[in-house]
Amino acid sequence: MKLLEYEGKDVFARYGIPMQKRAGIVKIGESLDTLKLDGPGPWVVKAQVLAGGRGKAGGVKLAKTAAEARELTGKMLGMQMITHQTGGKPLTVEEVLVDEACDIAREIYISVVLDRKNSTPMIVASAEGGMSIEELAQTQPEKIIKLPVDVEAGLLDFQARQLAFDLNIPQKNFREFTAFARQLVRVFIDEDASLVEVNPLVITGDARLIALDSKIITDDNALFRHKAQAAKPDHEASEIEKEAKEIGINYIGLDGDIGCMVNGAGLAMATLDTVKMAGGDAANFLDVGGGANVDQITRAFQIILKDAKVKAVLVNIFGGIMKCDNIASGVVEASKKVKINVPLIVRLEGTNVKEGREILARSGIKIEQAGSLWEAAQKAVKAAR
Repeated sequence: MKLLEYEGKDVFARYGIPMQKRAGIVKIGESLDTLKLDGPGPWVVKAQVLAGGRGKAGGVKLAKTAAEARELTGKMLGMQMITHQTGGKPLTVEEVLVDEACDIAREIYISVVLDRKNSTPMIVASAEGGMSIEELAQTQPEKIIKLPVDVEAGLLDFQARQLAFDLNIPQKNFREFTAFARQLVRVFIDEDASLVEVNPLVITGDARLIALDSKIITDDNALFRHKAQAAKPDHEASEIEKEAKEIGINYIGLDGDIGCMVNGAGLAMATLDTVKMAGGDAANFLDVGGGANVDQITRAFQIILKDAKVKAVLVNIFGGIMKCDNIASGVVEASKKVKINVPLIVRLEGTNVKEGREILARSGIKIEQAGSLWEAAQKAVKAAR
């Protein structure tokens, strides 16, 4: 799950990470008067979307007065934003964060990521932070510092000090920075994150260390350990994905036109790969689980067919926990309850597969069967075309 900037900063606050004072968060439809714009300013107005490059896309503005801050916030709400990370698709700005601005003397990049190759957290940092960090990584990779961290011990004191030396942290900020770096790693470990990023971490004109931004991505598989986080809305999920989650179906929308219903995550991934090899593209990842029943299959059909892109449906079921004849009966019953107006291809394999195929053949429903996944994928691609 990806957190918006202000949600990440709420996490930072629990760990004592230094940040600028917040004036408020305004959502579409809310009054701008909720902003607490006390003091002389200035303030920074920031669009809350899950994409980098907001500054270059007009999603970060500086307001010198309270009136200007409210005006910029109002203009930003509802704005359609396209950055280099949105793939050409606009994101609607539904929330805006307003913070006190600060006098930036220096910018630093620092993050903690999951090093999958070595199965350990990894600090990635650079003495040069800001909007061009991606360009720096490509043009001057020697300026990127990488430091592996023990997941049990966290960031050790000597590692934090060496990191501060490597980043040329001033002596007056040295102790503050090492404490910050240890806490950033602690956030990564405690929150079951795959990424915790601050870009930029700044040293102000009056020598304060402040995390101006936050980016946190957590592991969905660990949400059972974080009840409050699990209750938050998934800002990236489509309406179909949200509905599927509510009824307990593992669904992720994709860009293709072949709807896939599979039982088991590994088999689902293999199905997507096989569809691709056959020259097609899957419209979704959908796992109904090993013990799928008629109700789950019915709901899965309903979810798949809500995607207007779907031109064919491929059902690929392995009968293990639930036998193929029971699965076939479920598919037949579900097909009667749901109006399926696109070609339906079904491949069954496993226990009682012969009986299951006979049930499908006698059903009177227009179902095209396949004896193998490769045959099913080819039929689905042909049907979609």
